[in-house]
Amino acid sequence: MEPRLYPNECVKRVIAFVPRGHLHARFIIELCDQVIILHEAAVAGIVRAYASTALHPARRAVELESKRLSEDEKKPVFAEWQLLETGREEQAVLEEAEKLWRSSKMPMCCTESS
Repeated sequence: MEPRLYPNECVKRVIAFVPRGHLHARFIIELCDQVIILHEAAVAGIVRAYASTALHPARRAVELESKRLSEDEKKPVFAEWQLLETGREEQAVLEEAEKLWRSSKMPMCCTESS
């Protein structure tokens, strides 16, 4: 799968909402060429990854991976599928991420004038 880079101008809007009859939020991310809907647990993982790198004075990379948790492993009302740290060495994660970033392409809609 070819990585795509979506700079700020490619993000048309974001909607956060809790569907009727549900307890957890959903997030709609409308990009210039597609719409992505994420569950709260996925966004929580993204926020944890953000806090672990952007807000840390020295850390430059972290990798989270999807893992199914048993009822005994997870907190009450948390989703059974969670993004959790892999424990992989930071330098290896950083090198892989930079390689993917360098090979990424912007969708055509991001390069067109709005």
